[in-house]
Amino acid sequence: MPDKLHIVALEEHVILPVLTEAWARAGVSPHGYGDDHPVTRRLRDVGDGRLADMDDQGVDVAVLSLSTPGVQNLPAADAVGVAREANDALAGIVAGNPSRYQAFATLPTSSPEAAAAELERAVTQLGFRGAMLYGRTGDKLADAPEFDDLYGEAERLRVPLHFHPQAPVRAVQQAYYSDLPAGVGQALATAGLGWYYDLGVQYLRMIFNGVFDRHPGLQVIAGHWGEVILFYLDHIGVIQGMAGLERPLADYFRENFWVAGSGTVSERYLRWTAEVVGTDRMLYSTDYPYTYGTRPGGFPYLDTSQGTARSFLENAPFSEAEKIAIGSGNWARLTNHLTTDQPAWPDHLARALTHRPTPEPPRNPTRADPDRRPAPTPLPALLTRPRQDSNLRPRD
Repeated sequence: MPDKLHIVALEEHVILPVLTEAWARAGVSPHGYGDDHPVTRRLRDVGDGRLADMDDQGVDVAVLSLSTPGVQNLPAADAVGVAREANDALAGIVAGNPSRYQAFATLPTSSPEAAAAELERAVTQLGFRGAMLYGRTGDKLADAPEFDDLYGEAERLRVPLHFHPQAPVRAVQQAYYSDLPAGVGQALATAGLGWYYDLGVQYLRMIFNGVFDRHPGLQVIAGHWGEVILFYLDHIGVIQGMAGLERPLADYFRENFWVAGSGTVSERYLRWTAEVVGTDRMLYSTDYPYTYGTRPGGFPYLDTSQGTARSFLENAPFSEAEKIAIGSGNWARLTNHLTTDQPAWPDHLARALTHRPTPEPPRNPTRADPDRRPAPTPLPALLTRPRQDSNLRPRD
């Protein structure tokens, strides 16, 4: 390619002290690695070590988010404060290096009203580009009616919600993933397979229960190549009439979803995603640090180190324009209406950041109107345009 691709990676995880302390108070331990494990060390590192790994991957900008399940396994009384403190900390990290970092907010979905308010604060005051959600909250699935106001707020602010899976409920784990060789059941229930079914079914529930019909401008980012569902759309669509959908099932994925690969560097999945939703609905992510330096037994598809994150896209069987779109152009198209200038920091955070460098001047100074309005702001037409077939070419 004549010019270097600009790559913005969207599913890049961190763990903050405020989060681990809250997990400990709640008696939960979703992070399965020891304190001195390389994955844990990388999750905690938002300085030179992470930047060196990004350079090694070939990633220009990382959109940071808390590791799963964020604060969604915490009681409401704790989740609200922890989410606010975590978002302030993420804002500080971004302010310290705005040319390399952006962030997704974490939201206290155990208190849906507080979650909607925190989303607005994170976007309009902290300058975040959206939020990361983690499927269900307790026993409440993502299509539960109490989350409607949160989805309406995201639609009004015109910011995407990136969903990330978490482990299936205990009963499912016991029924499907028990009685397997040591360690296999837990791995299969989570990052091996169970995560993706758990969240993919929730995407379908959101569609069938009318979330996107009530909020047609809501934009969701799906990682892991669409959480299994893209591979079965041609079959699942047979029940769309039973649900009384306003559109064909596949259209929801082409108009309300954006899809990224989360560090699974499979050209087969890349091509399939492009065929189903089009390269104009594809984004990029590496799922750092879970796919960094991880090639057990030489398995080739889950390691983005040593330049693989970049070479995977550069060598993709797409046109130059499509590669640019996937690397960063579609992300800009989705979020560039938001401000990239100095946010109006809360006083306590502004004082804490006085030693940090000023963010770069905005490339696009447009800011979404922070005043509440009764009706959602329409998305640009380019976000809801019909899919154009990707220019897929066979590899030599």
